[in-house]
Amino acid sequence: MHSQRGKRILRRAVLVNLLLCSSLAHAANQGRGEVTVNGRIIASACAIDTESLDQTITLATLPVSQIIRDGQGELHEFNIKLVNCTLEKFNPALDDWRYFAVTFDGREDAGLFGIDGNAKGIALQISDKRGNVAAPGISMAKNELQPGTMEFNYGLRLMGNNQVMKAGSYYSTVRFKMDYY
Repeated sequence: MHSQRGKRILRRAVLVNLLLCSSLAHAANQGRGEVTVNGRIIASACAIDTESLDQTITLATLPVSQIIRDGQGELHEFNIKLVNCTLEKFNPALDDWRYFAVTFDGREDAGLFGIDGNAKGIALQISDKRGNVAAPGISMAKNELQPGTMEFNYGLRLMGNNQVMKAGSYYSTVRFKMDYY
């Protein structure tokens, strides 16, 4: 009888000790945390600001009659911000960076950027602040590179593409890249 009672007491004591050790181990980790860091080192004149990398532009609902009447929708502005620009190349034996050009790319539709969805008769046009229109996959005019931060404004609008108009929803993905030279 004593041995059964002794075993129960021993089991309870072991259980209490395990619980205490577990609580102490858990308490020892309180006030601690972890920070995960990631990034990139690039061999380029500038970095693209993180807020410029992936942008979503929601265009207002537009009546088919406006596109038919005006041939285009309203201009919606967006920008690309370049940060930490430097003129010096990593290899001092090479000439410094002097210029850059942006290229927009996406599905081509009569020189404009094609859309997907059930809307028909429209495409997207991208232009810079000087009115130069981007063509899919073709570099825009070169710009002079300046050290520090640079921001470039562009406009996006719906355009009729000389196809039969059909009301509906649409979407498109346009990528951009920067070339430095």
